[in-house]
Amino acid sequence: MSDTEATSVSVEMAVESVLMTTDKSVKPAQIADALNESLGLSLDSDAIRAAVEKLNADYTESGRSFTIETIASGFRIMARPELAGVLASFHGHRASNRLSRAALETLSIVAYRQPVTRAEIESIRGVACGEVLRSLMDRRLVTIAGRAEELGRPMLYGTTRDFLTQFGLANLKDLPEMADAPVVNTARVKPEDSPESNQEADEEVATTPEATMEGSEA
Repeated sequence: MSDTEATSVSVEMAVESVLMTTDKSVKPAQIADALNESLGLSLDSDAIRAAVEKLNADYTESGRSFTIETIASGFRIMARPELAGVLASFHGHRASNRLSRAALETLSIVAYRQPVTRAEIESIRGVACGEVLRSLMDRRLVTIAGRAEELGRPMLYGTTRDFLTQFGLANLKDLPEMADAPVVNTARVKPEDSPESNQEADEEVATTPEATMEGSEA
């Protein structure tokens, strides 16, 4: 099969198959290397970009719900922007349905009182919550928001962008109103401690001893 035939028939199908089986962006050169090895071709990054353009044109013409976007210098199949509301609502319900009662209670406390310390969460719930917090951080719903300016500088917890996405919220102001819920106190966090300005925050979330300490989910 010639390179021309491969580009018009097999290359697009192969590119699509690669992108449909990964949840990360893939660089054109990586796709080209895989196709060259498996199909015996000599494609370069430009040939992959041309295939992506053709696929996107086909998706638009046929009214598909997804498109191939350029993310972090690579390609990734994503739902069309106009479907964001539908997907946020769906995944928000899925997330809430899968969380245990203990996780939902803890997440609610963090959402409405953030930034909040673990001791404050446990004081409200009346039980240890180390394991529950770790579970919420593993789901990327909760993260370390900094350290409190208090004795011992305990860690402060807050919600993440994934929390907003999964529950279909534009921002924290969209949280349902609660009579006794205090205003989110962002001034409690030192700027240099905020995850927004610290790229190592995600690693700290996963490795901090406080986060991994076991607690009751009762």
